[in-house]
Amino acid sequence: MLYKVFDDLYAFFWTSHMENNCNTYLILGKENILIDPGHGHLFDHVLQGLSSLNMSLSQIDAVLVTHAHPDHIEGVLQFGSGTRFGISKEEYDFILDYTAGKVNLPEPDLYLAEGELVLGGVHLEILETPGHSPGEICIYWPRHKTLFSGDLVFEGSLGRTDLPSGSASEIKESIRKVAGLEIDLILPGHGGPVQGRQEVRNNFQEIEGLFKYL
Repeated sequence: MLYKVFDDLYAFFWTSHMENNCNTYLILGKENILIDPGHGHLFDHVLQGLSSLNMSLSQIDAVLVTHAHPDHIEGVLQFGSGTRFGISKEEYDFILDYTAGKVNLPEPDLYLAEGELVLGGVHLEILETPGHSPGEICIYWPRHKTLFSGDLVFEGSLGRTDLPSGSASEIKESIRKVAGLEIDLILPGHGGPVQGRQEVRNNFQEIEGLFKYL
């Protein structure tokens, strides 16, 4: 489902209950940035969203991936060499080690590390947020006070920690870290958004209450 968030931001929400896939987000600017392209075999989800905006894959300048689970990263393979690929080095190394180098991924053009990332005049902040996976990152857009949270937090829930190299202690620290940001909108890897400053605060409080079960 295509949803206009702001004039320069669109969400391609995955709403099917038949198969798992992630939400994809598109930032428009001097350089067009796609966040989390999703499963390869479900990539029509992205193509349909772009088509609705009269855009093609060649118009995507960079694809940023929050973490290397298949439902977030496989779609990277659909892009040509003119599109830069960004992921954290720890996550890229982890997936290569875990699959013994058998995973078919391009070499990253951008290693996403803690700090500011500027692409085509768009100022983003990269936050290292391990726990769901060892090198997961979240992306914060100060202009819109928006957090692209990957699989760190969702509406009323948080990411799994029982997958390879997941960590309950790390995910708690990561969630508390991002909760300190000035956030008006959470755009998660799955499910719907959390919108409004107070709603975001309430959501973090609800998630904090789940920590005792980890």
